[in-house]
Amino acid sequence: MTNRKKAGMRRSGNRKRSSGFGSHRRSVAVITMILVLLVCVLTVNALTLHARNKDYKQQEAELKAQINEQKDRTKEIKEYEEYVKTDEYVKEVAEEKLGLVDPNEIIFKPAG
Repeated sequence: MTNRKKAGMRRSGNRKRSSGFGSHRRSVAVITMILVLLVCVLTVNALTLHARNKDYKQQEAELKAQINEQKDRTKEIKEYEEYVKTDEYVKEVAEEKLGLVDPNEIIFKPAG
């Protein structure tokens, strides 16, 4: 009887080892496939985000250039505003648009 028990134990021990690993192979394969799929999805998302980030940086550079242009334009407008308040500007406009002259000026007109 003891021989039968030993033989039975050997068989069941061998079965557990081979059948246990065989059932885990399928699980390991499924988990591996899921991980590979997950890595692929994350890679595609990372590439998409990288491209989008590049576009945003280019857009940011363009907007900064526009801001600098507008700052320069604002400076020019303020300078022009100060010039408009001067007597020199008033005199210039009076001469050009209204045809006015200083009392001491002599105007020569072409004969014609």
